[in-house]
Amino acid sequence: MARVAARLSTDGEQSTHPVDEVLPVPKLALYGFQHVLAFYAGAVIVPIIVGNALKLSPEQLVYLINADLFTCGIASIIQALGIGRIGARLPLIQGVTFTAVSPMIAIGLGAGGGTAALLVIYGAVITAGIATFAFAWLPAKAFRTVMRLFPPVVTGTVITVLGIVLIPVGLNDAAGGLGSPDFGDPKNFAYAGGTMLFILILMKIGKPFLSSISILLGLVVGTTVAFLLGDAKFGDVGNSEWIGITTPFHFGAPKFEWFPIVLMLIVMLITMVETTGDTYAVGDIVGKEVDSETVARALRADGAATALGGVLNSFPYVAFAENVGLVRMTKVKSRFVVVAAGVFMIILGLLPKAAAIVAAVPHGVLGGAATVMFAMVALAGIQTLAKVDLKEEKNALIVGVSLAFALLPATVPVFFTKHMDPDLSSLLNSGVTLGATSAIVLNLIFNGLAKDGAHDVPKVELPAQVAAAADTADDADSAAAVPDPSGEGEAARTPAS
Repeated sequence: MARVAARLSTDGEQSTHPVDEVLPVPKLALYGFQHVLAFYAGAVIVPIIVGNALKLSPEQLVYLINADLFTCGIASIIQALGIGRIGARLPLIQGVTFTAVSPMIAIGLGAGGGTAALLVIYGAVITAGIATFAFAWLPAKAFRTVMRLFPPVVTGTVITVLGIVLIPVGLNDAAGGLGSPDFGDPKNFAYAGGTMLFILILMKIGKPFLSSISILLGLVVGTTVAFLLGDAKFGDVGNSEWIGITTPFHFGAPKFEWFPIVLMLIVMLITMVETTGDTYAVGDIVGKEVDSETVARALRADGAATALGGVLNSFPYVAFAENVGLVRMTKVKSRFVVVAAGVFMIILGLLPKAAAIVAAVPHGVLGGAATVMFAMVALAGIQTLAKVDLKEEKNALIVGVSLAFALLPATVPVFFTKHMDPDLSSLLNSGVTLGATSAIVLNLIFNGLAKDGAHDVPKVELPAQVAAAADTADDADSAAAVPDPSGEGEAARTPAS
């Protein structure tokens, strides 16, 4: 049980809870920018991966990055500051979910790639966001019933599948990017390997804060080396404007197609589990009790941000677990720090030159960083499954069969591309979709609905190194935080959203 929300002052009156404390502006700026640093790599890598997969031009990719950052800022402010009964009013950063990467690429490629594919994706994103927003207004009993579809055996399987399916995406970038003239060139693997090694060294010997931004530093160092060797081109930076405004439906009116919408609805079901876990985790960390209404408000913010993302040329949004870990590590509990981070993200989203720099990251460097992040996502799922009794044959079957289904699209792609209706293929040609659906259905068959109770709500755990650092810094406070954290957040994310 989280600690009591209100504290008593010396005269017996209630004082402001640390979550609601407005810090001095310099501290808000410093701590807010720190959140942006921990979040930035995960924020921009989704539009980069999706944009490259859909063969977007450098200018279009820059616009996607700007739109993503701009909307991330708005979404984070909605979640932390709150609007009426929307937003958890907790220090939760919102970012694009990694869960949607593979499905969005499948939808986009099924629609022929390019900006035409983006219009189909945005139609599905807007619809799924509205549906999530509406779902979070359901009566409490109906809300809890739906969430009982996702016990640890399901969430662990889904997160593991997510990481396994995304790892090949990172490896393709490590090879130079599918379709590029130098695909498979050893030079690309050298950049990827060097970036990966640098990240792993930081995570092994670095301070907790350095570990939290190791992906970002890996991208910076890897790109710098590539630039010095003549393999990173920044010509588009000079051609980019200093200021750029994200306008609704920049690429055209969205297209609403049935199968992509169904696929995106499945994605949002998974992200609801992620946000639920993050909400409970951060509630424990900051000592503020989280009830079903708090979770519902957090999910309403997810839905509103996702629908807004589709309008502003971005993607589905989820609470980022990386920043949950940062809250515990720093002990800075004020939600207004996240509001400050949102303001920074909005400003960055108005600077096309900054996005152009990010878009110039070589594929090899990006692939090295992405592979590490995706592998950690898979590990997070495995750690969740470690808490499931896999000696029970029914649980083992749920996990094993779901993993097998998840590998089908990558193993036998011809079945989906040549022997299936294109609309149906856009829905099913995704390891995440098949694996998640299999886990949910098999769990219902073997286990039925999970027991209704707070202890059954899935929680996203924090990286062990972050937890250890926090415990060392403040042993007294650690007793009230999440006990014995050993999992990995975001992808639950991710760099994960």
